[in-house]
Amino acid sequence: MVIKVFLASSSGSTAIKKKQQDVLGFLEALKIEYAQLDIASNEENRMWMRENVPGEMKPSNGIPLPPQIFNEENYCGDYDTFFNAKEENSVYEFLGLTPPPGFKREAIPMEEQNGNAHTEEEKTSGEEAVEEETKEGEEQEEPSEEESKAPPTEEEVQEGEEEGEYDREEPQEEPVNEEGEEVEEAED
Repeated sequence: MVIKVFLASSSGSTAIKKKQQDVLGFLEALKIEYAQLDIASNEENRMWMRENVPGEMKPSNGIPLPPQIFNEENYCGDYDTFFNAKEENSVYEFLGLTPPPGFKREAIPMEEQNGNAHTEEEKTSGEEAVEEETKEGEEQEEPSEEESKAPPTEEEVQEGEEEGEYDREEPQEEPVNEEGEEVEEAED
């Protein structure tokens, strides 16, 4: 079985080019055999692709955009469905292929990805204690009003100087000679 990727070699759309590269690069990385079928330079490829994308998968204007992916004559999907399969670690199923030996299909559940491997009922007493300490620490670590303030604006600094709140140091000019080069001051 050969995966067929319908693409446009001369697309003016950067988004389409990136999507095509993403699909091809991923197939290459998984060492999946595929064929590139150009719809820009081959009218037969374009017509075959348009005729074989199922009606419910066509956009509202009726013209599917590349990349479109097939397994021989069986429609697999467009870039969005490919991307979803990639995110769910189910590309082989998406393509209608048998995964290679040693391939693990199980995607990590969202709860575990976020570090919450146990549900509320399953929490151990140790996890509850850590959670309790975290809550207490969060309550104590709120910044004071002065710490949370943004640095003063130039206007606020000028007002503050007038009221004596800020001491602004004026930049010291370095002594220069007639050629404009810095010279060292002699110490008395």
